[in-house]
Amino acid sequence: MRYFIEFSYNGKNYFGYQIQPNEISIQEEMEKALSTILREEIKTTGAGRTDTGVHAKKIFAHFDTSKEIDDNFCYKLNAFLPSDIVVQSIFKVKDDMHARFDATFRTYEYYISTKKNPFALESSWQIWRRNIDINKMNEACKILFEYEDFSSFAKVGSDNKTNICKIYKAEWEQIGDEMKFTISADRFLRNMVRSIVGTMIEIGSGKYPVEELRRIIEDKNRNSAGTSAPAQGLFLVDVGYRF
Repeated sequence: MRYFIEFSYNGKNYFGYQIQPNEISIQEEMEKALSTILREEIKTTGAGRTDTGVHAKKIFAHFDTSKEIDDNFCYKLNAFLPSDIVVQSIFKVKDDMHARFDATFRTYEYYISTKKNPFALESSWQIWRRNIDINKMNEACKILFEYEDFSSFAKVGSDNKTNICKIYKAEWEQIGDEMKFTISADRFLRNMVRSIVGTMIEIGSGKYPVEELRRIIEDKNRNSAGTSAPAQGLFLVDVGYRF
């Protein structure tokens, strides 16, 4: 039987979602807890692989088991997991439902503190010393919809079969002393959101004009884009499926 898990995590202490040799990961902790409770080896497949230090407010994974899962299983699993990983729900799906390949969209949010804030050190990029024009960055967001090849924002050496992505939403909001960037797409390249944010901040700070974003994208070269924004400000907030 195949089950989906909906969960969230604080990524500060982990080297991303996906299992890596000699490093602690979300996937490793989840599989260890599931295997202990179900008393059989459990392998999970996540909706995506977040980078080191990136957080997830809402993410899914699937796993197969021969056991029937009862209503108390969620409570048991949370008891075995570290406090920075929390399972929201577990539910049965069709045997061929896939957490990664059946996802129709993914949504990320990135947070920037525009005022010095000791309580947001682990959940935002603090750049309160710079004046940032949010209107310029929202103008730049409109340019993203004109393109589908985002090679300029892909991590060098990534094993992507294609760098084509369809962006559905991209916008900046000022919320008190924070800026929030929301972006949704059918898929994302590794490091793509953080690369876009870093480039947008350079546009908002006046280093580049808004129209420069077109040249950056058309270059299809990571060296043309800005420096990646720090990991701690990035959150995966939603993944869509047709259940």
